[in-house]
Amino acid sequence: MIETNTVLLAFGLTVLAGLSTGVGSMLAFVAKRTNTKLLSVALGFSAGVMIYVSFVEIFPDAREYFTASFGEAGGAWAAALSFFAGIALVAIIDCIVPSFENPHEVHTPEEMRDKRKARRFKRLHRVGMFTAVAIAIHNFPEGLITFMGTLSDVKLGIALAIAIAIHNVPEGIAVSIPIYYGTGSKKKAFFYSLLSGFAEPVGALFAFFFLANYMTDMVFGIMFGVIAGIMVYISLDELLPSSQKYGHHHCSIYGLISGMALMAISLLMV
Repeated sequence: MIETNTVLLAFGLTVLAGLSTGVGSMLAFVAKRTNTKLLSVALGFSAGVMIYVSFVEIFPDAREYFTASFGEAGGAWAAALSFFAGIALVAIIDCIVPSFENPHEVHTPEEMRDKRKARRFKRLHRVGMFTAVAIAIHNFPEGLITFMGTLSDVKLGIALAIAIAIHNVPEGIAVSIPIYYGTGSKKKAFFYSLLSGFAEPVGALFAFFFLANYMTDMVFGIMFGVIAGIMVYISLDELLPSSQKYGHHHCSIYGLISGMALMAISLLMV
């Protein structure tokens, strides 16, 4: 039986992770120029945390849960299938969302502020709204990740929330910049940026209300296998490429290794 305090903590972490898109919006307006080196390290760090925890903690948990239902060999196959199902899920979303609106496509604040390039985007407001919707779609499974991870292990959930919050910051920038230049309203830019992040607590609520009564070993196995696949795909397809496209390859790698090392230490201390 899962304790109420753990459920509340899990939900609170998803809210905090989602709110970081609003932080990204504020950074876009407060900072005179984006610290791309810091952003590169932060994105690499987030990828390191997510990749390490996926393969060392979450995927083995999925295999363990499946083994309880299908045995050793069957559990291994089921875990692998659920892992690649998670990858396929995000890949399908990427195919559905148009390339520019896709948050995986990097557009720096400087690029959006350049008047010559900005003129090429005749409908910046519409672009910003599509970006917000696309990021919300991606944030929904991240809410599942944080919520389910916290129910499994509180320390794991906290680490996931931090990692997800870090890469939500540039996504907040991606929403706010086109909306601001399309409408001239910082309030609207901030509001829609923040709103896109609230898809994460919605994902947590979905997990709680629709999955709470079906928390069997098989369900846990499916959830953790899919979550591991989603996290690895996001890290390889979004975080690392975005980190390196900001022009700091070595900073990205240093961040990646630091994230893995910190995650390893935190798991060893459990």
